[in-house]
Amino acid sequence: MVSFNKVIKYYGENPAVQGVTCSVNPGELFGLIGPDGAGKSTLFRMLTTLILPDSGEILFNQRDVVNAYKYVRANVGYMPGTFSLYADLTVEENLQFFATLYGTTVEKNYVLIRDIYEQIEPFKDRRAQDLSGGMKQKLALSCALIHRPMVLVLDEPTTGVDAVSRKEFWTMLEWLKNDGLTILVSTAYMDEATLCDRVGLIQDGKLMSVDTPSGVLASFPWKLMAVQSDKSYRLLTILKKSDQFRHVHPFGDSVHVSLEPSSSEDQLVGYLDQHLKNSYKIRQIKPVIEDCFMELMLSNANG
Repeated sequence: MVSFNKVIKYYGENPAVQGVTCSVNPGELFGLIGPDGAGKSTLFRMLTTLILPDSGEILFNQRDVVNAYKYVRANVGYMPGTFSLYADLTVEENLQFFATLYGTTVEKNYVLIRDIYEQIEPFKDRRAQDLSGGMKQKLALSCALIHRPMVLVLDEPTTGVDAVSRKEFWTMLEWLKNDGLTILVSTAYMDEATLCDRVGLIQDGKLMSVDTPSGVLASFPWKLMAVQSDKSYRLLTILKKSDQFRHVHPFGDSVHVSLEPSSSEDQLVGYLDQHLKNSYKIRQIKPVIEDCFMELMLSNANG
């Protein structure tokens, strides 16, 4: 349904997207996962014809997005990273405006948004600027769907909303995917990667991996240890000083340590005993997406 082929984009002399190649299948929920500044928004803006690629090709339903920009705009639903609806219009007025913009009516396509819109319909006379974060999210999603798009593109839709609203939003995406809609979503929240059919892990404008979440996790090659201490800052500092461990990064209330094949758990324990005495706890754990992301970053940095 969507494909990127060696896409490159610069802002001045700064590379924002560097040779990205991947594809999204019809009916797939594809997640673009990476931190702020990784190139996620730039890719989505090129796909939705808001900016042009410097080189490479982007296809939307087998049509080049540069040449077929009118077709793309008529068939894509786009929800940008910042709330961009009309703040001084009511919920109902915003929805009617976007339906009219695409030459349709709310009544004609109401079935597409019913399950989502029913949650905010009691507030239909409230101005958009007075909605909560979760309600703004639902309204923006309704407006992006009202013209029956072929592809839904969501740029960091859960940033800045509470945990309950995040969970509700992903439940709504699951409904839409089950109805056959193709969805591209970007996020900086690594835990949301497991909710996608496939994910692309992106950093500094480069795709480091494209796989299913389970495939990403299965590719992690090292033994992973979690270390906890009431001296958490000192723990992180002393572990980062050693060159005998593959990678060290903080994770919640613990520090995750990847062990090189030449390093053993006993070496880690000995090192910790030497520097922290007995004021720590250690256990082997299974990696999560964030661990895999950090490993890919390290591998790419080392060439």
